[in-house]
Amino acid sequence: MLCIVDYGVGNLFSLKCSLDSIGVEAVVSSDEKVIRSADRIILPGVGAFDDAAKKLRDTGLDKVVVDEAENGKPLMGICLGMQMLFEKSYEYGEHDGLGLIKGNVRPIADVIPADLKIPHIGWNALEFKGEKSPVFKYINEGDFVYFVHSFYAADCDESTIAVSEYGAPLTAAVQSGNVYGCQFHPEKSGRTGLNILKAFCETEV
Repeated sequence: MLCIVDYGVGNLFSLKCSLDSIGVEAVVSSDEKVIRSADRIILPGVGAFDDAAKKLRDTGLDKVVVDEAENGKPLMGICLGMQMLFEKSYEYGEHDGLGLIKGNVRPIADVIPADLKIPHIGWNALEFKGEKSPVFKYINEGDFVYFVHSFYAADCDESTIAVSEYGAPLTAAVQSGNVYGCQFHPEKSGRTGLNILKAFCETEV
């Protein structure tokens, strides 16, 4: 069973529907016991980093997510949920993340041409980095996924498994052991996104 962590932030319904469509047993829960009993965890998120991190801390679920990941349970962060896996975010200040992946979250405005729109919204191709990750086993390099973001994961070359070009190569996906992250929204990325979710659900526990 997979648990989507409900801490008051994220598009939980579309993610649950995507998992249902590929035959994955998934629940949406804020219950610590349910999260700990799951085989794998997804941490979603939309909105501002500081607000989301505070909500996660206030529920006490930050410690649950970190504990389960450090115990080897497969964890995937999506969009803001991915950004929260890192050590720090510099989104309108300096904020602590979960520290499960080395690196920081920085404004894309610092690295893309000034004439490109922010937020970055739209479909972009994936370029794999390093050895092909298990979560990409059902997709091909060059497949398109859907992004909505103004900040990106930086200082994380060792965990970057895919980038996407938007005036500069921006981190699209990361992996550190059993911890995965997608800056894009797999639940909004058609068949490619569903295949990534399917592959994640087949990762070793």
